[in-house]
Amino acid sequence: MQNVCDTLYTADYVITQNDGRDIIRQGAIAVCEDRILCVGHTDILEVLYPDARRVDLGNAAIMPGLINAHTHVPMSLLRGYSDDKALMDWLTQDIFPQEAKLTPELVELGARFSLAEMIRTGTTAFYDMYMWERSVFTAADSMGMRAVLGESVTQYFPSLSCKDQEAYFELVRQQAEEWKGHPRIRQAVVPHAPYTTNPELLRKCYALAEETGSLFGMHLAETQTETETCLKEHGMRPIPYCNSLGLLQPGSTFFHVVHADEQDMELLAEGRCAAVHNPASNMKLASGVAPIGSFRNYRIPVGLGTDGPASNNAQNMFREMYMASLLQKVHTLEPTACPAQMALDLATRGGADALHCPLIGTLEPGMKADFIALDLSSPNMQPVHNIVSNIVYAATGLENRLTVVDGKELYRDGKFLTCDFEALSAEIQQARAWVRS
Repeated sequence: MQNVCDTLYTADYVITQNDGRDIIRQGAIAVCEDRILCVGHTDILEVLYPDARRVDLGNAAIMPGLINAHTHVPMSLLRGYSDDKALMDWLTQDIFPQEAKLTPELVELGARFSLAEMIRTGTTAFYDMYMWERSVFTAADSMGMRAVLGESVTQYFPSLSCKDQEAYFELVRQQAEEWKGHPRIRQAVVPHAPYTTNPELLRKCYALAEETGSLFGMHLAETQTETETCLKEHGMRPIPYCNSLGLLQPGSTFFHVVHADEQDMELLAEGRCAAVHNPASNMKLASGVAPIGSFRNYRIPVGLGTDGPASNNAQNMFREMYMASLLQKVHTLEPTACPAQMALDLATRGGADALHCPLIGTLEPGMKADFIALDLSSPNMQPVHNIVSNIVYAATGLENRLTVVDGKELYRDGKFLTCDFEALSAEIQQARAWVRS
């Protein structure tokens, strides 16, 4: 990276999320290509980089882009299709039958629409698992998002994209080669869950992740029913079961992790795994409340995710931060259980841990230039006694006026810069006919 500033972004606030959680009034960030060159006070950086392109955001807060650490982006096609059901009924009666009709083209359309929602509301990176995931790779690449992406797999074949297990392994190997070295996109091997797989398949999936240099992720300990089934079939709770198969490793991320006891947390901590909390989805499906305070006590990295737009029903990480904080407070009857700063940490630094990407989540020299800027002029964002409090408890996500990933502007002041949103909206309306049929 050259010591030359391409663009200098200035605003009333810069929320760095660095180790000291420094907040700079009248701050600026200098960007060189895909990296942050410098962060500091505007008057100093203006002197250091007088020839840089200047973007003055004024009454705004520049902050790290939010990280959606667990989702299924193509499911925007099914937003609102089935609601108010328990997880297994929701899946088996409504979702699985619809998903069986998907095509690669529909998957890409649903993915692009979710990505537009995330870009608009300040998400810059996400961890996705779904079928026909090659279409999601294409969507993320074309729209400029940072992502970890994986083709979900169960023990039931043929699947949508693979006729048998060997075809799945070959698909993962091909994608590993296709996307090797991409600056924003990394592959993961993501078996669906303990209750839709078997021990042999899970062992092979982890070996495949190691072989291809991929990350490893899976739904885990999401419901009490899952725990009871695992005890009946394997004589162990889900987390010890996965540990017995060698899945609890530093490159592993587990989604939901709602039903975890002290022994479970010890195992996750020993394996140096990451967990992802999905408060809205877990509440909507009545799955339970993840013990994220205990996870942090065990030094288990915890990210925050929306889950898919059919079970949330949004891909808005500001809403998720708000829910994460309030859910922990009411569940523990302790108002300090998840303060605003902790919720913001989950959606930034914790998300970076969950994606195993150490170059995102904070605004510091040398980090990737992934950031957003919130307009502070709307009534709900005033007055500013505590900017972090306003971000977590008052912001809706629609205050976002700038989304930058890898130094490239994806959204600015009402305009999508990497997609034709009007055309995309027209296509998603047409897709309703597919759902209704």
